[in-house]
Amino acid sequence: MAAESCGACASDYTRIALNVGLPSACALWRRPPVVRLLLIALMAEIGYAVLNISTMPVYLKYDRDYGEGLIALVVTAFLLSEALFKGPMGHLADRFGHRRLITLGPALTVFTSLLTLIVPHNAGYFETLALIGLRMLDGLGAAMLWPAAFALMNDTVADGERQEAMSLLNTCYLLGIALALPLGGLFNDLLGPYLAAFSGARTPSLFFASSLFLTVSIIAFHYLPSGDKIRQRVRASAAADKRVPGLLTETADGEMKFLLEGARRIPGYLVLGAVTFIGIGFPMVVIKLFAKEQFNLSETAFGVMALPGALAMGVLSVPMARAGERLGNNRAVHVGLGLCAAGLALISAGAVVPGLRMGWIMALGGIPVGLGFLLTIPAWYTSVAEVDAARRASNIGAIMTAQGLGAIIGAPLGGLLYQHVANWSMLSRLDLPVRETIGRYSPLLACAVFVTLGWLLSLRILRGSNAQPRRAADEPS
Repeated sequence: MAAESCGACASDYTRIALNVGLPSACALWRRPPVVRLLLIALMAEIGYAVLNISTMPVYLKYDRDYGEGLIALVVTAFLLSEALFKGPMGHLADRFGHRRLITLGPALTVFTSLLTLIVPHNAGYFETLALIGLRMLDGLGAAMLWPAAFALMNDTVADGERQEAMSLLNTCYLLGIALALPLGGLFNDLLGPYLAAFSGARTPSLFFASSLFLTVSIIAFHYLPSGDKIRQRVRASAAADKRVPGLLTETADGEMKFLLEGARRIPGYLVLGAVTFIGIGFPMVVIKLFAKEQFNLSETAFGVMALPGALAMGVLSVPMARAGERLGNNRAVHVGLGLCAAGLALISAGAVVPGLRMGWIMALGGIPVGLGFLLTIPAWYTSVAEVDAARRASNIGAIMTAQGLGAIIGAPLGGLLYQHVANWSMLSRLDLPVRETIGRYSPLLACAVFVTLGWLLSLRILRGSNAQPRRAADEPS
């Protein structure tokens, strides 16, 4: 029966995308439309992580002789561009079609990856500005992809399946980051000696990332739906839904009024996303330094230690999303952020409690943080997506922009705390080793404070449960 149902899924995509006569025995992850979108998300995230996390720092340092300050500037250009453009690109995805944006975003990054190789070496300001410009184009490409992908996934599945669908996309994100570090390093180690004289010893992973983006664009162009029928369906549904007031037509005047109305309608969501991700940003830059200086972990040991956790989170992602479905979107966010705040409180307590300054305490505190993250993210994006069915990509893009800007604010502040807290005059009476330890823990302490504030804001902003439990017939066999 399951095989016959999946065959029916493959035979008629439009029926699946519109949720009409959806075969109930076909598991969500086995449906061809969902599989294609997940494959695109996984390959794209591996590509972006290989390019900007695994490769760019070592390529700039060892192949172009950049210092750490300039490396941070170049990489931050990608993060800033992605954050700023996610809102506008989500709006364009709603207006011109999700497939177009999912295809064009990675296609743009095919060329930026390769153009990086031809930027002249030792060209002074031009070299740095060119690399910053290319990374900003990378960010634009990522901003085209993600809001459209999240919105298309929301439109592809039934109402009671959205948290699981968001969880599957989240799994692809986590696995993409987890796989990018070993894959990028593997390509450089194997092929670097052969390309060292031609383009640089750390450039094989750039070619690898470019090939991934090309593959993603081809799959998206040929195998994703245009989205026209889906947009017609969700707009008709939203127009008939009394809970979504003031739906406007696709005129220039209407678009402007809609944007103003949207800014008025969801400011709480934007504030909640920004505040929480300011907290997440605090330890983002310094976490490897903290592990090395506090616990004497090398970068390799830290990477090996983080990989099983990332893979475990990927495995648990769907079960946690189903738990979130039973709780309801808003309650899942409350519980998830509460777990994150509790775990971070335990970790950061090492700043003031000497007995908690141990590596196993950090690992123990990471358990509720990881579980809370898995519970929060799918429910959070599902809650945002349900604000207005006709503008899902716009709203998700706006939230992603707020979150990205929050992380960009938190990251440099975390670096400043890590570097300067030990020299604060209020700590001058303490011994130097104690001051240094408090300084190392200070970004984690700030992270705990802001995530706790985000949890309190969620209790105020997201009220009720918004539960959409699955019907018995919807459960996969």
